[in-house]
Amino acid sequence: MQTHFSPDQLADSQTAASERIIRKCVHCGFCATSCPTFTLLGDELDSPRGRIYLIKDMLENARQPGPEVVKHIDRCLSCLSCANTCPSDVHYGHLVDHARAYIEQHHRRPLADRLIRWLLAKVLPHPGRFRLALKAAALGRPFAARFNRSPALRPLAAMLRLAPRTVPAAAAHRPAPVPDRKGRVALLQGCAEPVLRPEIRAATIRLLERAGHEVVFARGEGCCGSLALHMGRTHDALAAARRNVDAWTREIEQEGLDAIIVTVSGCGSTLKDYAHLLRDDPAYADKAARVAALALDLSEYLERVDLRVDGSVPPLRIAWHPPCSLQHGQKVTEAPVRLLRAAGFDVHLPADAHLCCGSAGTYNILQSAIAERLGQRKAAALGASEAELIVTANIGCATQIALHSQLPMVHLAELLDWATGGPAPAMLAQVAAHVHLETFQ
Repeated sequence: MQTHFSPDQLADSQTAASERIIRKCVHCGFCATSCPTFTLLGDELDSPRGRIYLIKDMLENARQPGPEVVKHIDRCLSCLSCANTCPSDVHYGHLVDHARAYIEQHHRRPLADRLIRWLLAKVLPHPGRFRLALKAAALGRPFAARFNRSPALRPLAAMLRLAPRTVPAAAAHRPAPVPDRKGRVALLQGCAEPVLRPEIRAATIRLLERAGHEVVFARGEGCCGSLALHMGRTHDALAAARRNVDAWTREIEQEGLDAIIVTVSGCGSTLKDYAHLLRDDPAYADKAARVAALALDLSEYLERVDLRVDGSVPPLRIAWHPPCSLQHGQKVTEAPVRLLRAAGFDVHLPADAHLCCGSAGTYNILQSAIAERLGQRKAAALGASEAELIVTANIGCATQIALHSQLPMVHLAELLDWATGGPAPAMLAQVAAHVHLETFQ
């Protein structure tokens, strides 16, 4: 694609990077067939190619983003399915992140939208605040229908629908020293996952320790920055990345780390991109690259260790839901399936497994109408596999799909922990009656 950026514009490293991405696009349109919003809405401007045209025009002409441009950029899920399809290797994810940051700087959203985005940025990345917000959701539920009737307040209705009726107690399971350890890893503690499903962290710790690997929590580590990044709040994302790089660098320099393990694939995509995010910061560029190289999804690391399946679990028929951030963002596709099959489970992928479920960070809050249609489509595809439960590797996907499916949602870590001698996942009690599992008696 031809571009006409001025030398002054290209002096900005972010604009120069975006210009290189845009020039790679050859207008082929292959991306449209893999884009969830285009397949759903049929609008060229809701395809990656259409959005690239909008972004090019906006950046090249230094335009004030209008409501129509903002609408189509906001509708992007950042699922990166298009990047996997593109024959020209267009790094669309970096381009749309730049567009969102530009919109955040040059567009004034309506007051309600600004307040909701501020609330999300100030609450979701902080587990303590998030836990309090979930408990307070009970007060708002009587007004959910009223919120849903107002387009400006619809995100509040979506928040209430997504919030669990009961907030789990905080996880008590903590890492312990491992004698004769085979490795030492830091576990990303996360933001939403330990509040919504603390059992995932506990299962991960048991699983890794059982395989002889010491698990540590890095002091000072916090949110990975992905939520801020995808809302265009680049300053907040950079601050989060620097804080985490400092925390993990201390661990690397003190006792060393074999990996930084991530159980939320959306976070994993961001951690692996820290080298790009901090590339222009001379104080952090090298350290960020080192941290990014150590970041691994749990499934990637488990393939390197000695997992001993005890053979006591039944061969349940499961539907594997590959999160977009795992299969497209990190390009990890085979490891989870191999691990589940090696553990004795009957694994099935749904039709159109490459299409997003509609979670996408805060998407199912800010774009709830589209997210609901995507969630329904995904749940139907998973249900058609006639599986007894759904397994995934991302808390956002689990929360989103659970709105539209009656099947139990289990994290990969929970199922593998069970298969290697740990307790059965609590969610499996829902299928105990019709699969006759003595484990639950």
